[in-house]
Amino acid sequence: MNTQDWHDHVIGKGLAVAGCTALVLTLTSAVAQAQPRDAARQTLAAGDGWGSHGTGTTGGATADAEHVYTVTTWAEFKQALADGGDAPKIIKVKGTIDAVSEGCEAFVTGGYDLQQYLKDYDPAVYGNDKVAMGPQEDARVASMANQDSAIKAYVPSNTTIIGVGEDAAILGGSLQIKDVSNVILRNLTIEAPLDCFPKWDPTDDDNTGNWNSEYDTVVVYGSDHVWIDHNTLTDGRYPDSERPVYFGKVFQQHDGLTDIVRGSNYVTVSWNSYEDHDKNMLIGNGDGLATTDGGKLKVTLHHNRFDGILQRSPRVRFGQVDVYNNHYVVSADQKFDYVWGVGISSQLYATDNAFSLAEGVSVGKVLKKWNESPLTAENNYVNGRLTDLIAVHNAEIPGETLQSGAGWTPALRTKVDPARAVPAIVDHRAGAGRLR
Repeated sequence: MNTQDWHDHVIGKGLAVAGCTALVLTLTSAVAQAQPRDAARQTLAAGDGWGSHGTGTTGGATADAEHVYTVTTWAEFKQALADGGDAPKIIKVKGTIDAVSEGCEAFVTGGYDLQQYLKDYDPAVYGNDKVAMGPQEDARVASMANQDSAIKAYVPSNTTIIGVGEDAAILGGSLQIKDVSNVILRNLTIEAPLDCFPKWDPTDDDNTGNWNSEYDTVVVYGSDHVWIDHNTLTDGRYPDSERPVYFGKVFQQHDGLTDIVRGSNYVTVSWNSYEDHDKNMLIGNGDGLATTDGGKLKVTLHHNRFDGILQRSPRVRFGQVDVYNNHYVVSADQKFDYVWGVGISSQLYATDNAFSLAEGVSVGKVLKKWNESPLTAENNYVNGRLTDLIAVHNAEIPGETLQSGAGWTPALRTKVDPARAVPAIVDHRAGAGRLR
């Protein structure tokens, strides 16, 4: 073989190898593109609400194989939360897990008996001038402590909790995101915990008495960088409409669905479905908490659906809260108090939302005022029509005149959909089992 032949031979082989390599790379790329993304390692996108501020929210995206768990029972779920401390972890919930599988009877202690409790604290017998005290109240407190220990699950920092498939659910558990950072909660149907042992307070409600319950479904307490996405949160099997009435008051067994309190900050709540509940979402839970909540409670709510919700979607204190592209549905046969609560030092910025209100539902009641805190409420649509919610509120409820102008403009927003298109977009995509 002469020099030229040898040169052509080598070049030919090189071209062939290069061609094969290119083909392999092309096929590899095609296979990679065909693989479904791992939603368990997905992080909150840049610019997607307050949760993306600063370091962003990544949850357990970087977890190693040792810290990826698949759980099918409540005990396994709590153990997975406890394992590994704050090391990044991913917990995949498969199927339905029940935190109260043995029923309320499993928590009873000290001789607690509801019928005896009702006899002992009947206002006709006990009166309304002092709080409940005595053996039955002591037994109620002890029984409540048993339930508290069983159903509360504490979520550590750097954790992603995600449902597997379309039917993952948690029943009766209370998820405590407390004093931690960097948590993601996605793709779960979560049925609100039922308080087995509500407290009767004879002195509540201007000394007419009232029932009070514990256990938020999801509580974000003193925590930062949290993303709550594509979940369905509901009273499920135990709607408030079916709770009994004692002493003329509803036997209240539910508290909040998603409360964000005690200096929590940088939270994005997106693409969730909130259904059939009374006290939905508090952002800031006390007027006297300026030292802990002032300058914090920065929360974004977008593309969520609220249906059958009585109040607090959300009620806001202190925080710069951005509310856009949400769909609020109020039917003719449901109780309804208000949607957005304007509380002390709140800076609510609510635009491009859609409301589907049944005939006869007051548009002015969409807003409720507790304190003199201006808000921005623009480009919102009611039953397909552009509506100035502040103007309507002030006209219908003159004793609660609201001022316009929250004093800030959100910078962390993804694509803002036209408000008239929001019902179709959100109803089709919000809630558990609808991750794309």
